[in-house]
Amino acid sequence: MQKRNVLTDMRSDQDWTLQEMRFFAIYLSRINSRDVTTRVVRFPIIDFQAIMNLGSRVKIDHTKEVTNRLLSKIVHVELERGGYTAFQLFKECTVTQDDYGEWYMEIDAHDKALPLMFDFKDQYYSYRLTNVLSLKSTNQHHMYELLKRYEKIGTLVISVDELRLKLGLDADEYQRFNNFKTDVLEVCKKAIAEHTDIKFTYASEGKRGKHGKVLNLRFDIKGNKKHTEQISLDMYIDEQKHILTPDSEPNDDISLFGGRIEFFMEACNDEFSYTQIVTLNDKLRDILPSHDFTNQITCYHYLNDRYNAMVRQAEKGDVRSRFGYVKSLIGKPI
Repeated sequence: MQKRNVLTDMRSDQDWTLQEMRFFAIYLSRINSRDVTTRVVRFPIIDFQAIMNLGSRVKIDHTKEVTNRLLSKIVHVELERGGYTAFQLFKECTVTQDDYGEWYMEIDAHDKALPLMFDFKDQYYSYRLTNVLSLKSTNQHHMYELLKRYEKIGTLVISVDELRLKLGLDADEYQRFNNFKTDVLEVCKKAIAEHTDIKFTYASEGKRGKHGKVLNLRFDIKGNKKHTEQISLDMYIDEQKHILTPDSEPNDDISLFGGRIEFFMEACNDEFSYTQIVTLNDKLRDILPSHDFTNQITCYHYLNDRYNAMVRQAEKGDVRSRFGYVKSLIGKPI
């Protein structure tokens, strides 16, 4: 698949979930960038639900929330005279049944976005979709796409602040460089080397700030000769259709991802949206040992503890974003 640089640079403050990033990558892999008539992509609803981890049942309310978020994604394109123009990535989606009673989801790119997806001749890079399907967090996905752009050059020098922005991190996440290094850079380095066609090393670059603070990083990017294609799109979708957790019975609704998210919504007193809980679930995957992450009761109490800590803090008037505050507490002692 081919991707314009500007699409990789879409504003990180839109809070993309891992499932949304995967969906967009899959959408790009389904169109023919030389044929604009392929702009409308149709998914059987069971495939769309698998990609977005919505469980096996058609639940219109949850599906509507997910498709609304996809339709709200914005592209900012810088203008030669300064400033920018902004427009939606997608303009329309339809979820309905065909003549045979089979549910499907269809999505169409916004007219303004077409030049970024079709018939472009410069400022783009290519990669195989299979490289990102096995990545487990949004920052791993962002890091891969960022470094893949610079693979032919071989190096990228970037400020730590700009890198944090491009990885979609909140302003209050990983403020200490040692934490950023351990929990983000090293995790991305390991995951990208294990699952993709590139690998990288990094080091501090240039002058440091007060008290030796690392201001800039240099990344050296190379092809990964040990990489083999690990999972096809069909295999990925099939796996997602059968996500079960060890602490659940096969017929237990909570065993499906959609039920898991609904369960976690209760842990937060049903205050946050389905997609916000998906974001929290992604963060849990990043910081919890696998045996804890797959134990839904453990995750429920972990989220509930942090939700209650947010409520206590909010009562003091010190919380601007209730969801953002809970998100910031994941991975931290309370």
